[in-house]
Amino acid sequence: LEPSEIPVKIAQERAIGIPIETPKGIFKMTCVSMGNPHAVIFVDNVEEVPLHEIGPMIENHPLFPSRVNVHFAKVLSQKEVIMRTWERGSGETLACGTGASAVCVAGMLNDLTEREILAHLPGGDLKLYCSADNNHVYMTGPAEEVFTGDWPEKAM
Repeated sequence: LEPSEIPVKIAQERAIGIPIETPKGIFKMTCVSMGNPHAVIFVDNVEEVPLHEIGPMIENHPLFPSRVNVHFAKVLSQKEVIMRTWERGSGETLACGTGASAVCVAGMLNDLTEREILAHLPGGDLKLYCSADNNHVYMTGPAEEVFTGDWPEKAM
């Protein structure tokens, strides 16, 4: 949760409720690292977020020297959220396990959710639990093949 470890360029001890200015408005974000950087923004209507516009703006914002994964989440209850993800370098994704874990932690840090939540992502649902014993986040959910393809052999 230390800004230098995420990394995010802020002076605070933790990046909770930090304003970030974009051409589309100012958002309050909570930043966490799950081994990779995440910015979580809680909104009233996740479906209406123009993710393809705002995602790249935040991903490449000067506050993030290594860029960042961006998640917009709506809290349905203290045990349930719906979320969408803009993954750095990839764009909008159907599911992101580290992102769902980051939303779980950010929800707790902002007193919006409990330690155990159900996250609804476009690709399916994930159950998350942040242990009070060790602060590890545990995730349960399906793994499904969504794409197959052939990689061409290197041209000679």
